[in-house]
Amino acid sequence: MQSYLLKIGGEAGLGIMTTGRLFGKYLSRKGYNVFGYVEYPSLIRGGHNTYEVHFSKDKVSSSKWEIDFLVCLNKETFEKHKKRLSKKAAIFYDPEEFEIKEDFVKIEVPVRKFLKEGGDTILFSNSIYLGAVVGYLGGSLEDVKDLLQETFGKKGEKVVEKNFEYAKRGFKVGNSKFEIRNSKFEIRNTSSGRLVMTGNEAFALASVVSDLRFYAAYPMTPASSVLTHLAAWQEKTGMVVRHAEDEIGVINEALGASFAGVRSAVGTSGGGFALMAESLSYAGIAEIPIVIFLAQRSGPATGMPTWTEQGDLLFAINAGHGEFMKIVLAPGDVEEVLELTPIAFNLADIYQTPVIVLSDKFLSESFSSVDEKRVEEIFKKVEIDRGKLLVSKDQVEGVAYLRYKITKDGISPRLVPGIEGYFYQANSYEHLEDSHTTESAKERIKQVEKRARKIKRFLEKDFRLPKVYGDLEKAKVVLVGWGSVKGPVLEALKKLKDFAFIHFTYVWPLDKSKLKKFLGPVKDKLVLIENNNFGQFGSLIEALGVSFKNKILKYDGRPFYPREIVESLSKII
Repeated sequence: MQSYLLKIGGEAGLGIMTTGRLFGKYLSRKGYNVFGYVEYPSLIRGGHNTYEVHFSKDKVSSSKWEIDFLVCLNKETFEKHKKRLSKKAAIFYDPEEFEIKEDFVKIEVPVRKFLKEGGDTILFSNSIYLGAVVGYLGGSLEDVKDLLQETFGKKGEKVVEKNFEYAKRGFKVGNSKFEIRNSKFEIRNTSSGRLVMTGNEAFALASVVSDLRFYAAYPMTPASSVLTHLAAWQEKTGMVVRHAEDEIGVINEALGASFAGVRSAVGTSGGGFALMAESLSYAGIAEIPIVIFLAQRSGPATGMPTWTEQGDLLFAINAGHGEFMKIVLAPGDVEEVLELTPIAFNLADIYQTPVIVLSDKFLSESFSSVDEKRVEEIFKKVEIDRGKLLVSKDQVEGVAYLRYKITKDGISPRLVPGIEGYFYQANSYEHLEDSHTTESAKERIKQVEKRARKIKRFLEKDFRLPKVYGDLEKAKVVLVGWGSVKGPVLEALKKLKDFAFIHFTYVWPLDKSKLKKFLGPVKDKLVLIENNNFGQFGSLIEALGVSFKNKILKYDGRPFYPREIVESLSKII
């Protein structure tokens, strides 16, 4: 498989993210599969921002190490990343700013000269480089104009035209170097039928399809864009989207909306989720459904707020005081976000409990191409299941309504409040079946055991075993991971023989008997891979009596590169 990596770097505030996303969209529309990964420090201006786009005719599921095209908006970009350059890499840079002595393909783009002639600021350098790269790769000016129109159209035609004028200058430079390319790569002129979206965009879109009616959040990287996307779609969807005063307000508003009968969700990261813990327990005892989108970042505390980590798994599972059921799902890529989000909303309603969709910065903010037909196929299968939700008095059994009725499966009928002739309390105290407060030992036992029966039902009816990639029987080594390690592992497996991968998306509760039986035949081959230091998911598996002789753990705030996985496995073997 031939694949390429295009990377752009520069200071924050220069539009690195916008340009990186444009490259991804452009290449996807030209028939390539793409994966885009962004890095940036927690600074408004300054620092070093990068965007890298991995693209190929074949499917790609993560970034790669070797850079084939490097766009340098400053000297720092070249110095920081030259160790990753492939031997035939093409470097786009301004010779006025720095000199390259190494033997690479040098594409000199006189950015500052162009800007001086036009009397404009460095902010237009992105458009110049966009044109240069598209020209060098054999694209067309029409392609560039379409991208700029899409990006700057809302700012007016003058803005679009000005950016296009600079892009044309860059295009001329890049296109003049077309014949010196040391690669067989050339822009394809075929329509792809693919969408490009991030994990956050996928969650937002799937939430709309899932009939989400109320979403509340306080902005917190890397979950923030879910809020902005849903807010932008408010008029079309009729959804209520709230930017609340803090995370305590966020979850309580959402629980109020859910109590009133509509589907509700919140989004946050580790520190915000910590503030939600008390109300999470309230949802547990009041049995109010809610979906929580938890996008992990490097902790503890503020940690490294714009970098990635799988460090909140055990926190998500154990959050909230007391014993109550939580369901935790961890999609591994954009497609799984689309699939699991509707399931999360159904499970929340069915079990009347919090369901956490566990993402991380890597999944939330990276983008990938998804076949449009595949998206339609996923959404056509979505069926809304509100569980035992009662919306009229005709559905109430008996004379009195028992909100916390003792049932065989632990799930009690939930009546939408406001139905004439019926009422109940939904406070934070232990209760009788009719919802009145109690401290009776006998009644306490009944309610605790009732709520616990939900877990048994979930494990029997809704728990899903992990997906297997490769042949478990023939594999010499079987990697075990969850969530966003999926993409890098699958890329690594393309270069490995006799390896397999077990990927978990249903990470809590776990069915001990099913998993022991499932993992038993390969228990001596297992290698854990996680983006944390403690091997948190591994500890859950080891509690089943299945151990790992080797673990591949990364906790520097960066995701795995496939090359790192290959190198780690070569040492193990």
